[in-house]
Order: sequence, then C-alpha cells, then structure tokens
Amino acid sequence: SFLPMVLIIVVFYFFMIRPQMKKQKEHKKYIEELDVNSKVVTNAGIHGRIVEVSDTTFIIELASGVRVKFDKSAVALAASKAINEK
Repeated sequence: SFLPMVLIIVVFYFFMIRPQMKKQKEHKKYIEELDVNSKVVTNAGIHGRIVEVSDTTFIIELASGVRVKFDKSAVALAASKAINEK
C-alpha cells in the first residue's frame, strides 16, 4: 500500500521540485555574473542598465540621470538574457 504513495512522491520530485531547484540555481548564477553596463529587465518590466553593484542590490539607470536601486532578486532571468543577447 506504500508503493503508490512512494511513486507519487518520486514523480512529484522529478516533475516539480527538481526543475524548480535547477531554475533557481541558474537565476542565482546569472545574477552573480551581471556587472556594470549590463542591460537588465526587472520582474516589474522596467528596463535599464546597471551602473553600480553591491552585495544585495543593483543601481539601475533607467534614463539619463534617473537611477533606481533594485534588489538583485528583482531581475527577470529570461528577459534580461534576451536583451543582452541582442
């Protein structure tokens, strides 16, 4: 009677938990690689260029002279990769 429960847990792990952990690692690695002058897109859809990097935040220049501080976790992975590949 435990076999179906174990099978459900194994399937849940391989289709839900493992891909999410892989995605988190990829996001963390990408954020660590970002440097000054990298173009980024935040989760809110704000486009800008990194002008300063600290431990947990970026200062992003949105327009000439307009700078905003964002948490590093606010950077959208897929959108930022796409904009930097152009």
